[in-house]
Amino acid sequence: MSKPVIRSYSRYAREAAELLGHTIRTARTERALTVADVAERAGTSRGLVQRIEKGDMGCSIGAAFEVAAIVGVRLFEAEPATLTRHLAMSRDTLSLLPKAVRPGAKAVKDDF
Repeated sequence: MSKPVIRSYSRYAREAAELLGHTIRTARTERALTVADVAERAGTSRGLVQRIEKGDMGCSIGAAFEVAAIVGVRLFEAEPATLTRHLAMSRDTLSLLPKAVRPGAKAVKDDF
């Protein structure tokens, strides 16, 4: 059995995940939804929803975003149409950049 990977996260990232989890939990309880209701709608387990609400950094970002969308938490301040426009602009910008960045070739020392 492989050893579990322990990853360290910055304080900012941990606090952001915890804040998102608290926001999701607050929205869920305000809408009178149970953890089981949200899990069923998201197609995940109740345990995963509970971990997301606790701010567990091991949860997939897709699952966390889906749960947030189900309970009505807006992840970005922009309206949906504005978000779509920003996404299109971002894709255009990324299409102009190189697909990969490689470090320059190291100079070969051949003076023996």
